[in-house]
Amino acid sequence: MEVIVGIDVSKDRLDVQVVPSGEAFAVGNDHAGVEELAGRLIALAPQAVALEATGGYERLAVAGLSAAGLSVVVVNPAQVRAYAQALGRHAKTDAIDAAVIAAFVAATRPQIRPLRDGETQALAELVARRRQIVAMIVAEENRARTAIGRQAQKSIKRLLTALRRELQSLDADLDDHIRNSAVWRVKEKLLVSVPGVGPATARTLLAEMPELGLLDRRQIAALAGLAPWTRQSGRWQGKRFIGGGRDKVRAFMAALVAAKHNPLLKAFRDRLVAAGKPKIVAIVATMRKLLTILNAIMRDQKPWQSA
Repeated sequence: MEVIVGIDVSKDRLDVQVVPSGEAFAVGNDHAGVEELAGRLIALAPQAVALEATGGYERLAVAGLSAAGLSVVVVNPAQVRAYAQALGRHAKTDAIDAAVIAAFVAATRPQIRPLRDGETQALAELVARRRQIVAMIVAEENRARTAIGRQAQKSIKRLLTALRRELQSLDADLDDHIRNSAVWRVKEKLLVSVPGVGPATARTLLAEMPELGLLDRRQIAALAGLAPWTRQSGRWQGKRFIGGGRDKVRAFMAALVAAKHNPLLKAFRDRLVAAGKPKIVAIVATMRKLLTILNAIMRDQKPWQSA
């Protein structure tokens, strides 16, 4: 029988459940614990090792187990909880969660995609840090507009100066990261050839969607959470909506569409609005079209060509 391993991740511990044997154990969520876990799992030769996305606590285990040659899949915690509720499993402990994760993977057979390599992960961390710094700058700029006292204003000004300096440093690190890889230089050049796509957006796509150019248009839209879900029951037909996927990519797509820097995309969106489509529907459709264009450019390795 196939062996599936479910792992519940917490800050300090990894709770492990093996299906169908029922073996359960726990290790520390640190380098020593992950090394011990990899050794034990290699001996079991599992078809899949599944962990929930936990906002970062799973990264060490995912990296260590993948490096050991194990087939690792990161699953959506909301889907796992919905599966548990469908089975009537309302109790919740770390050991139970690990068992539910293993059962979920055994039942749903999620696709195991190759994980990002070391360079891509490093770029993703830099891009994420840049995004955090930009968010802090925006927050401080908003506070500066409402601050009345001179001391508060001086404090905000000092912090903004430091944050902007850090942003420049991160941009330099990103430039170095891209320049040091001939492959990445080519990819970035292809992406920024599209009007409205700048270096920050291109690097976000490279870091967050390494599958760009490797999937078809439907798969890449679903991966970004831009594929509409149908809601229908009998004669009732609900509105379709989007969700899931990689929200960071979706946010950048929205920013690009709103910027109106691409005449082709602007004309596409305007046609949809003129045809009576709600503006939000037109924006989502335009986001999906832009992502399809970028996917085709990466697939064909040919830069943007205006009509």
